[in-house]
Amino acid sequence: MSKLATIRKIDNILPIPGADAIECAVVGGWKVVVKKGEYQAGDLGIYCEIDSWIPHALAPFLSKGKEPRVFEGVEGERLRTVKLRGQISQGLLLPTVGQTPLTGEGDDLTEFLGIKKWEKPIPAQLAGQIRGNFPTVIPKTDQERVQNLVQEIALAQGDEFEVTEKLEGSSMTCYLIGDEFGVCSRNLDLRETEGNSFWATARAEDIEAKMRGLRVKSTFTDFAVQGELIGPGIQGNIYNLSKCEFRVFDVYDIQSGEYLNPFSRNLMVGMMDLRHVPVLDAEFVLNTDVDGLLNMAESKSELADVQREGLVFKQNDGGFSFKAISNAYLIKER
Repeated sequence: MSKLATIRKIDNILPIPGADAIECAVVGGWKVVVKKGEYQAGDLGIYCEIDSWIPHALAPFLSKGKEPRVFEGVEGERLRTVKLRGQISQGLLLPTVGQTPLTGEGDDLTEFLGIKKWEKPIPAQLAGQIRGNFPTVIPKTDQERVQNLVQEIALAQGDEFEVTEKLEGSSMTCYLIGDEFGVCSRNLDLRETEGNSFWATARAEDIEAKMRGLRVKSTFTDFAVQGELIGPGIQGNIYNLSKCEFRVFDVYDIQSGEYLNPFSRNLMVGMMDLRHVPVLDAEFVLNTDVDGLLNMAESKSELADVQREGLVFKQNDGGFSFKAISNAYLIKER
């Protein structure tokens, strides 16, 4: 389970121009609007990350006097990115007193507080029929948000990264293990059925044959190709595509238990004649902080005249990677 709620130190309290009753608490790379005087720099608080589903009993004020919504049988509300008096606010700060007997910085309280990870409902054409759980020999696709990596970003200054666009879609994994080819959504191994967008795209783009062909042209045996499924019926199809596309962002060598570095991945994707997510800079030298990276994320997509979701940074000669989601995208998110 993701660490959606942790005990964190408040690094700073900043004023909000023109605001008398609220101010901005800084927690790592996150900024959260709080009541003035409620917290001081150095205090410990329970920080709940955006896209957490907060039970109504824990923070009834989030429902603003209305009936709470329901997600996976739990009454509550989703934490979104909002702008208050011109200040971006992401997440929720709760006092440690009265919430939990634990007071250690870094303690994970997600399960203790009954907080869940909010995810958009899966359309029928994506859900499909389940073949089994996601293969344990392949990591699930996810990147840590840059706001949680302040110290790591400071240590990586001067390192070289590949920068790609984070596309708005649905995570898709195709694997070849022995003689078995499979297609997965973010969390499940899917059975091939008529009308399922994941399998239909895999067949339309001839991914199985291309992966088997790579075996002949390389030393690869068992491996997985991971990427984003975009197009009609997926999220809002913000790129206005007429049919679904698979865009690769990772290749995982199951035999070695490692992801290919950016150079090797791009080479292998080219050999398979698959589409790659847009590469914006193959040799970006990290020279800015969290706020600078978030500012970089705010721009138009390479695929259409829309606000892009964000950027993904992957170290060229190491395993460090992270995502910077555009705050402009989050504010406008449907």
